Amino acid sequence: MSDGSTTHVYVQLLDEGVEAWRPVLAEHEHDNVYRIIEQPYDRQIESWEFEPGDSVICEVVDSNEGKMLAATSRSEL
Repeated sequence: MSDGSTTHVYVQLLDEGVEAWRPVLAEHEHDNVYRIIEQPYDRQIESWEFEPGDSVICEVVDSNEGKMLAATSRSEL
């Protein structure tokens, strides 16, 4: 059950050679679960670890840019 609020979460970019993250819009579903909403995504330019439509578990992680809310795994709920 979504509460309807959206926020930016960070999704890891694959095949970059270095740790890289993309901010994406996601809708809060419950607890630490967010659903990545539909948005422009060109799979031929970048490969995201999680894609629009996926429900993901997010955690605050440390990165080179500081703390961020990052998608860490796919939610099965």
